[in-house]
Amino acid sequence: MSDDDVEMAPWKRKVKGFWEAFKRSKLGMTGLILLLIFLIIAIAAPIIAPYPVYGPESRVGIPFEPPSNEHWLGCDELGKDIFSQLLWGTRVSLFVGFLAALMATFIGLIIGIVSGYFGGVIDDLLMRITDIILVIPGLPFMIILAAVLGPSIINIVFVIGILGWTGTARLIRSQVLSLKERPFVEAARAAGASDAHIMFKHIMPNVMPLAFAQMILGVSGAVLSEAGLSFLGLGDPTHISWGMMLHYAYEFGALHIGAWWYVIPPGILITAVVVAFTFMGYAFDEILNPKYRRRR
Repeated sequence: MSDDDVEMAPWKRKVKGFWEAFKRSKLGMTGLILLLIFLIIAIAAPIIAPYPVYGPESRVGIPFEPPSNEHWLGCDELGKDIFSQLLWGTRVSLFVGFLAALMATFIGLIIGIVSGYFGGVIDDLLMRITDIILVIPGLPFMIILAAVLGPSIINIVFVIGILGWTGTARLIRSQVLSLKERPFVEAARAAGASDAHIMFKHIMPNVMPLAFAQMILGVSGAVLSEAGLSFLGLGDPTHISWGMMLHYAYEFGALHIGAWWYVIPPGILITAVVVAFTFMGYAFDEILNPKYRRRR
């Protein structure tokens, strides 16, 4: 066995142990199955969507046509197939959710590690910045930023990610305050390891499971934020998302004319994605947090 195999063996055991514990959580497995279904839909949307959703050729029915054998969920105000838009919208909503949560988790991870490891003035400065971001009303600030930056998927990701890292930073910091006093860190410091080496080679691997759990929980919040911003007209009009569908449904009075098929399906899918990630986050919390870990 090579040196790399010896070094990776403990991580393989940890991953295997984590998976075994996760499989015992019914909520966690339910959330994972739902997530896999949505990922398959997002990947296969161009293949399984019965009609195109972009361009003039996407107008395949009459405006606000009710559900039928040809259009399972009816058509929108332009005569576009709603079922096809739902499939394509899965891509955008999950893309924004994952990328924004990844960005927020990365920022929170770095700030939490640096703040907890160095302490003192650096810790005070970073935590005061964190406190300032925490007390700023999230939705109004996101609306202002999105309006200033303009309608773009990347801008939406940036707005959500730049405001969503504070909880992760504080949680990671609390873990680092404990980890930096452990014997393995003292040994690395005594061996002459640099601060950067200790932070990213010794401390970061030990907080990554917690950061991953925070990211999973953050995806559901990012999906909701994207839907909210898009509903308010601040989404990217060149891409179909569940939030943009709700925006157009409201703008063109779908509920007033009884076109429930334009409003309810996007709402159900948004709820289902949030539930999936919430279930998985609950399972992660149960595994990683000793206070909630079941005795077996």
